[in-house]
Amino acid sequence: MAQINVSNLTFCYEGSFDNIFENVSFSVDTNWKLGFIGRNGKGKTTFLNLLLGKYEFRGTIRASTFFDYFPYQLLPEHMESCAADFLEQMKPGCELWRVLCELEQLKVNAEVLYRPFRTLSHGERTKVMLAVLFSGENDFLLIDEPTNHLDQESRNAVKHYLSQKKGFILVSHDRDLLDACVDHVLVLNRRSIEVQAGNFSSWWENKTRKDAFAQTENEKHQREINKLKKASERTKQWADKNEKTKIGFDPVKEHDRSIATRAFIGAKTKKMQSRVKQMEERLSREIDEKEGLLQDIENPADLKLTPLQHHKNTLISARDYGLKYCDGISCIFEHLNFELHQGERIFLDGKNGCGKSSFIRAVLRHLSENTDAEARRADFTESGSLSTARGLTVSYISQDTSFLKGTLRQFCSRRQLEESLFYAILRQLDMERTQFTKNMEDFSEGQKKKVLIASSLMTSAHLYIWDEPLNYIDVFSRMQIEKLLLEYRPTMLVVEHDITFRKKIATKTINL
Repeated sequence: MAQINVSNLTFCYEGSFDNIFENVSFSVDTNWKLGFIGRNGKGKTTFLNLLLGKYEFRGTIRASTFFDYFPYQLLPEHMESCAADFLEQMKPGCELWRVLCELEQLKVNAEVLYRPFRTLSHGERTKVMLAVLFSGENDFLLIDEPTNHLDQESRNAVKHYLSQKKGFILVSHDRDLLDACVDHVLVLNRRSIEVQAGNFSSWWENKTRKDAFAQTENEKHQREINKLKKASERTKQWADKNEKTKIGFDPVKEHDRSIATRAFIGAKTKKMQSRVKQMEERLSREIDEKEGLLQDIENPADLKLTPLQHHKNTLISARDYGLKYCDGISCIFEHLNFELHQGERIFLDGKNGCGKSSFIRAVLRHLSENTDAEARRADFTESGSLSTARGLTVSYISQDTSFLKGTLRQFCSRRQLEESLFYAILRQLDMERTQFTKNMEDFSEGQKKKVLIASSLMTSAHLYIWDEPLNYIDVFSRMQIEKLLLEYRPTMLVVEHDITFRKKIATKTINL
């Protein structure tokens, strides 16, 4: 058991306007199962890279342990090789027998180590890299979003595996995974950093109570500040008015007053002015106590959506529908029967490679006049029948973000979006204004996803088709989007593996 001590850490990227971290101090134990929580762009991956020594910084990070990072960076030649051939390159000193033991815990056949890496599914690649990661001894492991793009079965396998381990930092926005796998949380709040025992749910419950208390205290202080301001102003006016009566008086109207009264008036004025000073000091204390009360409160703006109503109730209908690859032999899926009606939010579920994204592309191909070239790309043939209502306006989010290049202004121009409104929605999704001047290829994956989500929310549509929209999206924005969809109830066809999100939003789940 050892400690990782961070003291007065300050870091910013070259050319950046703001520090990512400023005079940050905290300690964590290397025996913990630590969940790392924070909004997109707050510096989670950056902090992991600082632990790995990739950047220079001010302050100190003291640790007596070796760090290893998931996911491993793979070279193009690795994709054509078997994992067994480059284990040593991924993790120096890695022993094959240890990797095999870890794969057994992950319930994965050892043959995945002897197939070309490019032929492995997302889940198989993740499990191989996790097996390599945990094959060492006494390492403190940095695990960065291991469940992105994984189907539910693979997520469950990774969740069960990590729940039996310890000595790691897990960066994830999957609430179900965090609840199952961590015993402490490290949270990047808006202005502070906190370390707390428990999982995501216990931290969120504590945060909700803490935020409610801060709101109540803030309102109490605000009332006291307003009351003190009024009393101070009133007393100050009385003191000034009293002071003006010291010199000169009308002997007819004030027959009981003499020259000796001046000292009495002066003393009375001094007492009033002392009272004003005491009120101002109390006012200053109240303002100081109020300062910072709301600095870490998450109060996301309410997003808006303008779904359209179509004259037909059934928007998509599949009858004994199937897809095959263009070779005409390899079947993706077959015998699919379902209908999507207005107001329904249908989620497609199934293993990676079962055809969820292919089916979405097939639907978009039937609506090709309203979709982009990437969505219309066809590498399969169809059987059975698939029909869509005429005149559908579709808003589509692709799981791929690699096409996002150039500035946000250029993106708005290409998609004919109102620029000021687009920026406003990005701000509501908690994207910093400083990001608006950057090229999109320099954004984090979460920020790229927010660009696509903001674009979709701006589009008035009969049907919203979202293909894994929440990959890399922070948990606060997920809750924000959940609230939006439950309020506006658009018609949707969705692929998303976040089980908490699906349970809240789906009206029906289709298993491929």
